[in-house]
Amino acid sequence: MSETTGSAGAEPWGKNVLVEFEDGIAWVALNRPEKRNAMSPELNDEMLATMDALEIDPRCGVMVLTGSGDSFSAGMDLRAYFRATDDIPQVERMRAYRVASTWQWRRLLYYFKPTIAMVNGWCFGGAFTPMIACDLAIAAEEAIFGVSEINWGIIPGGNVSKVLSLVMNHRKALYYIMSGETFDGKQAEKLGLVTEAVPKAELRERTRKVAKTLLDKNPTALRTAKIAFKYVGEMNWDESAEYLAAKNDQLRLVDPERGRAKGMSQFLDEKSYRPGLGHYKRD
Repeated sequence: MSETTGSAGAEPWGKNVLVEFEDGIAWVALNRPEKRNAMSPELNDEMLATMDALEIDPRCGVMVLTGSGDSFSAGMDLRAYFRATDDIPQVERMRAYRVASTWQWRRLLYYFKPTIAMVNGWCFGGAFTPMIACDLAIAAEEAIFGVSEINWGIIPGGNVSKVLSLVMNHRKALYYIMSGETFDGKQAEKLGLVTEAVPKAELRERTRKVAKTLLDKNPTALRTAKIAFKYVGEMNWDESAEYLAAKNDQLRLVDPERGRAKGMSQFLDEKSYRPGLGHYKRD
């Protein structure tokens, strides 16, 4: 069952961002289709407010980020984000930059709920940052990707180079940064840029299936697992071992489902659960 909420009201979305709820999934669409969903300061403000609201909204168990129309996003709006902010007071310009980076990676990387980027089409430049910051990314095979800043005489900003370094081979990332060449969803999967690519006609259903898989899991364990994985990438082996042990102890204390105890009891005592063949029986 789905509920579309696209009109402005008490909710912060409705103009540059649209939200549709469906059985625990919040489908969040960047909504400037006439501009290939290029991200303007107004869109960034609305997106940040939307993420703040969805984080505590019980209708959202998994957030899917996509774009209206035939594009995911063409990146930052060159006119509205760059040229329009060139001559405004520095404090206003820096605020616009801060809001963009806050939702696109500072918040999104460690968001309280699972996130999936559904790349339905055109994905360029600055759009790589939120797409990679999402936990998972599923792309249409027909989607077109490009890090085209070099063709404008500039370099990839907005932490695009940083997020590419997290998921792509060093040589491949440099090739596309330096050449500005485009590639499709199939190649994006081979490059490690997206989790998987499927025909566009199957994109929403495949994304829905993945989201449902995540919704079936213990949400506290799922959140702890994804955040732990992202942090250990910056640690050495000893730091990682200590951190993961502490996170496991923390999970046992904060998990309202007491998943570890239930799983062990069902496996060891009740003989009703076999690890590797699904999750333990949740209440």
